[in-house]
Formats: sequence, C-alpha cells, structure tokens
Amino acid sequence: MPAFGESQDGTIEILNIVPMQGPGGIVAASCDAAISLAVDEINGGTGILGREIRTTNIDGGRAPDEVADEVAALLATGMVDAITGWHTSAVRLAVARANASRVPYLFATGHEGLTDELPGVLMLGEHPAGQTLPAVHWLEREYGVRRWAIIGNDYIWPRESAKAVRDSLPDPNSIVLERFVPLGLPDFGKFLSEPALDRADAILILMVGADVARFNRQFAATGRATAQLRISPAADENVLLAAGPNANHNFYVVSSFFVDERTPDGRDRMARYRKLHGSFAPALTSFSNASYEAIHTLSALASTVGSFDVPDIHAALENGVLLETPGGTRGFLGNQAIQHGYIARAAGVDFDIIDRIT
Repeated sequence: MPAFGESQDGTIEILNIVPMQGPGGIVAASCDAAISLAVDEINGGTGILGREIRTTNIDGGRAPDEVADEVAALLATGMVDAITGWHTSAVRLAVARANASRVPYLFATGHEGLTDELPGVLMLGEHPAGQTLPAVHWLEREYGVRRWAIIGNDYIWPRESAKAVRDSLPDPNSIVLERFVPLGLPDFGKFLSEPALDRADAILILMVGADVARFNRQFAATGRATAQLRISPAADENVLLAAGPNANHNFYVVSSFFVDERTPDGRDRMARYRKLHGSFAPALTSFSNASYEAIHTLSALASTVGSFDVPDIHAALENGVLLETPGGTRGFLGNQAIQHGYIARAAGVDFDIIDRIT
C-alpha cells in the first residue's frame, strides 16, 4: 500500500466534504462549481508540488458517523493527501477523529471556536469572536438593539455560538428567548408564536442553509420583519434566492467574504468563473467561495511547507507563515485563519455590504 501522499498515478488526491442533502444541500452545486474553478486554475499552472490535483466529493449531509466511516475507508487506501470541506461542525468532529491527524484537514465553514481541535485541523471559516459577536454588538450600536431572541439548529456550533453571545452581553437577561431545533424542521410556528419573542428587538439565526430560508419565509409571513431585525452568520445568496425577496427585509448577514462585482477582485473572479462554467452556472456565493479558497489555501500551504506533513505544517504556522491566495495574504493564529468580517443587508436576493467589522 502506498504511503500517504503517494498515489499510484502521481496525482494529489483531495477529499472534499460538502452536504448534498439536508438543509446544507442548498450549497452543493455552487460549492462543486467553485471547487472546479480552483482545480482548473491550479492544474493550469504547476499543480501542487508539481503534481496534478484531483478532488473526490463526499456527501457531508449525512449523519456524522456515516460521513466519517466513508472518509476512514478512503484514508485506509493510503492515497489521500488532504481533506477540505464546507459542512457542519458535528461532521467535522467525527471526520477529525477518523482522520486522526494523518493528513491536513481544512475546514472552511464558520465554527464555534473550540480550542481542542486535533492536529492537522485548520479552521479557515470564521471564529465567533471575529464574526458573530462583532455583528451582534454592531446591531446594538447602530440600531439600538437591546433584547435578543436566538434560534439555532440543535448541535455544537449553534449551542456554543449562542453561549459565546450570552457571555459577551453585559446583561444575560438581554436574551429573552432561546430555542434549538432539529435540522430540517419544517414548521417554526412554535417559536414564532412564543409570547417572549414580542420582547425581542432582533433575532440571531444560528441555522444551516435551507433552514434559514424556510425560517425567513415563515417569519416574514407573520409581519414581524417590519419591526424586528434578523441576523445570521450562515446565509449566502442561495439562501436569499430560496427564501424569495419578500422574505429578506431587515435581514443582515455577517461573513468574511461577499462576492462583489463592484470590486476589481470580485469582477475578475466572476469573469473566470463564468468563462469556465457559463452564464447559467450556480451562483458563486460566500459559501462556495470558502470552498474555492480552501483548495487554494491548501495549495499555498503545501507549496510553502514543501509537503503535506501535518507536523511540518504546524511548525510553519507557529513560525508565522503567510500564504498568498486569490483572496489575498492569509495568516494564522494557531490553527485559525486570521480574517476580517463584513456585514451586509439583504437587498432582495442580493447583498449590500454596509460595514466592515472586527
């Protein structure tokens, strides 16, 4: 059996985990298209370490243990060089255990900020301290929000993020309602009819993909959208499209990246994307861009370090290595990528970036 990083046909083998079903499945097509762009760009140059790269997509929308079992089986072949992905933290924890630090694992989704990740797990997605918490306090400062309601899916990222928000507020009684619901819940009527919700100035939505879109439609149907703000760190253009323009009034989103064709970088990236996929390709969104950046970050990391060896990668990060990617220079603090956040207001089915937050 070949050692890790020594595939039989001389390619670099990357497992990419993205949900193809469930609430997160709404991003699958755009993530796949964005990854294809990254692969095309890298292979159009010198590849990674002089070798062509190839990606295999794994359905991250299944139960975490099921995803981890498939990853473990592929790792057992000895021909997997790295793992990337946009998926839930529950899946990340299971996959990280299955990987057991054998290959680098670049997680491109916003997360809960735990400090006990296994070696090799690099967090490219947003940490709550750099995204959700500044966004909450931005709404307090800019719009006078004082009382919050929180609704989240029932797993580690929403629960830990809600705890971080609660701990950051000077008055814990500022959270007047907090509920966690199963992934894929079809009806949010119970939450929307809670008397305590009337006391909230804003709602923090810690749910995934299609669940956010479904919640926004039902929220707007109650008439609350005219008086109560909503904010989410987990919505992209796919979510806005799925909800429909009438459901997105007074809806704010915080992210480290928005595709903005008004900027030179945004125009150039969209031009390359459309040249490869055509005008009717899935939207290039903040989530699919995270998958694109994960592949390029892996390329920059391996090229800078000279290998996919996990101890060597961590040594380079500890020495303050800076990586050049299409999104700019990327640095790390421990295993966490350093990045700025932006807050945008939904404008129909698009975003209007209104501020930069730290």
